[in-house]
Amino acid sequence: MRIALLQINTTAGDLAGNAARIVAGTRQAGERGADLVVTPELALLGYLPRDLLMREGFIRRGEQTLAAMARELAQAPSLLVGTATLNPCDVGRPLFNSAVLLGGGAVGQQFHKTLLPTYDVFDEDRYFESARGPQSLDWEGHKLGISICEDVWNDRDFWQRRRYRQDPIELVAAEGVRLLVNLSASPFVVGKQMLREQMLSHMARRHRLPVVTVNLVGGNDDLIFDGRSAAFDAEGRLFARAKGFEEDLIVVDVDARTGSIWEDDFTAEAEVWSALVLGVRDYARKTHFRNVLLGLSGGIDSALTAAIAADALGAENVLGVLMPSEYSSAGSIDDSLALARNLGIRTLTLPISPMVRSYDTALAEPFRGYARDVTEENIQSRIRGNLLMALSNKYGGLLLTTGNKSEMAVGYCTLYGDMNGGLAVIADLPKTMVYRVARWRNRRAADIPEAIFTKAPSAELRPDQKDQDSLPPYDVLDQILEMHVEQSLSADEIVARGFDEATVRRVVKLVRTAEFKRRQAAPVLKVTSRAFGTGWRMPIAAGPA
Repeated sequence: MRIALLQINTTAGDLAGNAARIVAGTRQAGERGADLVVTPELALLGYLPRDLLMREGFIRRGEQTLAAMARELAQAPSLLVGTATLNPCDVGRPLFNSAVLLGGGAVGQQFHKTLLPTYDVFDEDRYFESARGPQSLDWEGHKLGISICEDVWNDRDFWQRRRYRQDPIELVAAEGVRLLVNLSASPFVVGKQMLREQMLSHMARRHRLPVVTVNLVGGNDDLIFDGRSAAFDAEGRLFARAKGFEEDLIVVDVDARTGSIWEDDFTAEAEVWSALVLGVRDYARKTHFRNVLLGLSGGIDSALTAAIAADALGAENVLGVLMPSEYSSAGSIDDSLALARNLGIRTLTLPISPMVRSYDTALAEPFRGYARDVTEENIQSRIRGNLLMALSNKYGGLLLTTGNKSEMAVGYCTLYGDMNGGLAVIADLPKTMVYRVARWRNRRAADIPEAIFTKAPSAELRPDQKDQDSLPPYDVLDQILEMHVEQSLSADEIVARGFDEATVRRVVKLVRTAEFKRRQAAPVLKVTSRAFGTGWRMPIAAGPA
């Protein structure tokens, strides 16, 4: 039995484009001798379709597209395609998250997802009804167990605490199936692929059944999908793995246990780099931007963002904007220009001192009697944000923000200033990880000047300013933030782990009071287990919890 894992990059709502990808891949799989082709979860509609699923016309066009695909592939191998189907019952959610069999020119059997996640970025119970009972396919003399993404993430022997009471794989394995097939759209998180493979290997061993899974690849809004579709034999041995962060088509022979294993780099820095390059490339492409721009400050954050953008879109499509003030050091300007030369990106220099003076003049009377403080610093940042947005509008380029996760967590950023933009590229990277990824990138070519690594981080909004004037050291700050943001630990729990109480309580308070800023931030490319995006649902008006 030869099964093709069709790892494709889909776009939410693009029925015609997604269908064309599926049809082309299915025909290619047929030429390579595949008997059955499997797509990722919801491949026809694009993932995540979110509230497009509430539009009856969209669902109806999906059905029509599915029927047209079946006719077009009448002479091709059978295809198991991810889509949404109508729930005929007048009770429950209106749709199922489904896999539909196409073969012989007709739309055939449907299989539905059982476990519907509502944690982190997921909200499937909003749209879908859960399947009832095991989902199996009798196909050319073989009985196959069909599952969709979350259905494989609830093995009682693998997880210390299960999220759901039932295990769809346990139920379908008891039906005497020969193979477990999983259609997946599992978002990328650093280190997740190793966990996936351990889990699926355990599942195969436990049930003494081979497992094949096809995962989505590509960026969609804040989510990135890494692909790495895989196949395991009944002993749990990995015998096939598709490419990471690229479209791929692999054909596996389940009986002979033959297939290719793409050797990947699973270090955190390499994964983050590949994910963010793909995320920027797809966000720009799918929102119809050909070029991007960003502010170059001479710091590590804008340097890494520029390098990612150049890799994602080509250096010729990246504009770096220098906006020096009277507080900008000569080194910062020189470092920015050196970075731009090394990357091959264009630059534009717009000094802001004359504009700052005009603000000072305009506000002299209303500010009389008040000491200079963060207000004047924010004015500088907002002047820069205004200039960048003007260039974005005039040139039709996507403005990339350059702030990191540490800053966004504690509010060390300016609304309508450095937070301006259409995509927050590194806003899920703690400052310490920014340095690690930049060092990793420089091993390929030393494009980021060494001075950018060694200088003390500074917003350069007042004389001799350093980040550490306002924040704890980043190595301490990032540990506290990881425990509080990603592990959901309280201040008391973090202090109990040996951290200074005053520092912890100050950081936790800063996180809470900066919530209104994050609510207005650009979409954040997610690479950690908990990003400040669709999976972060904190109240703005809240007391100390």
